[in-house]
Amino acid sequence: MLPTIAEAPPAVEVVGLSCGYGAEAILEDLHFAVRTGEIFFIIGASGCGKSTLMRSLIGLNPPLAGQLRFFGEVMSATASEAPRLAETNPCQRHHLGTSFGVLYQSSALWSSLTLRENVALPLREYGQLSPREIDEIATLKLTQVGLCGFEDYYPSEISGGMKKRAGLARALALDPPLVFLDEPSAGLDPISARKLDELMLQIRDLFGTTLVVISHELGSIFRVADRLILLDKAACGIIAEGAPRELARMSTDPRVREFLGHGTAHQ
Repeated sequence: MLPTIAEAPPAVEVVGLSCGYGAEAILEDLHFAVRTGEIFFIIGASGCGKSTLMRSLIGLNPPLAGQLRFFGEVMSATASEAPRLAETNPCQRHHLGTSFGVLYQSSALWSSLTLRENVALPLREYGQLSPREIDEIATLKLTQVGLCGFEDYYPSEISGGMKKRAGLARALALDPPLVFLDEPSAGLDPISARKLDELMLQIRDLFGTTLVVISHELGSIFRVADRLILLDKAACGIIAEGAPRELARMSTDPRVREFLGHGTAHQ
């Protein structure tokens, strides 16, 4: 019998994670878990370490200590362990590449490729499909994010909000159970930001995808977040965890109330 969602391991489990650059830790001894099928936000003021944590979560910057698990499976190696892991586990790169998708803050679309070709990249890299199948899936993913009819457009020919959606389509190309989104609303007008929030909800509800969102946009946080962690620069770690409305209403920590209190208008 397959485990239920309640019995399944967390989509993401962070245990004693410290991350930074070189020997300098920006965040220390982090412990938190992301439940399968939820929209989980990592928030905090500029300079608190959100991007640093994101880089460790997606494997761009090995953690200094601790462990990272996706769906119960260990996915991380510390900076000192990374070379050994690469030698002993040649399949690790492929496994990491197919375990999750990423929407980067800049969308990171290749300017010389059409939207369809951009979405097709991970399918060509990690799949074993025919060119026709790849084109069909890429077209389907663009349709799912509301870009039907724009398959042959180049990134320079579409708006910022459309670029974000195209980047999300690429992140979803391999149907990963987990997707990371780095500041998805950054640079968007309020209408485009709200549409992207609605798209995140649709993806979670329709496909059961777990979404981990790095953001400081209070509008998005109160609209779509199931739970969140709040990072603090002085604390070098997490100072609050929970549902945004509950934290805004019940926390006694002035740092939490100051950050989230400005978002009560969005409730």
